[in-house]
Amino acid sequence: MNWPATDRYELEVSPGGLGFVHDLLNTLSAGKPRETDLLAEVADAQRWLDAALDRWAEATERPAERVELTADDVEHLRDLRDELQAATGHAAEDAGALPSAPVLLQPGPDGWLRPEPRGTGWRRVASIVLIEVLEAQRADRWRRLKTCRNNRCAVAFYDRSRNNSGVWHNVQVCGNAVNLRAYRARMRSQQNG
Repeated sequence: MNWPATDRYELEVSPGGLGFVHDLLNTLSAGKPRETDLLAEVADAQRWLDAALDRWAEATERPAERVELTADDVEHLRDLRDELQAATGHAAEDAGALPSAPVLLQPGPDGWLRPEPRGTGWRRVASIVLIEVLEAQRADRWRRLKTCRNNRCAVAFYDRSRNNSGVWHNVQVCGNAVNLRAYRARMRSQQNG
């Protein structure tokens, strides 16, 4: 089973449950050519969420309860996506706070506390997101989930470079286009200056 939003961009998804956050980021209308926004309509958002929750359950070996979305929930999910995009963008230090959501700490069979998502609608989705961001931070993977530096693109990608230096979701598509625009701007400036 694949991640429904990220697969549209032919990208390798983030490891484990962070893939859910990665996929939520890639529900937006992005890429070249532009893909549709999977959170634009309630029906599309529900289809995305059903598939993403199934994939999350598989990746984390946790049960995933079905979440019914309303129009209000979808609006909140778009806001959550925007906050996540700011947190993973090249100006992440200026990002605002992610919304709060209920999380239950449940003792596991090994005695360790395990965070479990709670809530309904968008709050349950936010709960999963917060759990996965926390887990990714603890495993030092969060800093590798990034948004493409090409502002015309905004596709989220997981930076697998050795030194975590990637800035483009696809160097041939976005990197070359941005570098070409910068080169042409420098040439125009030199000709006019």
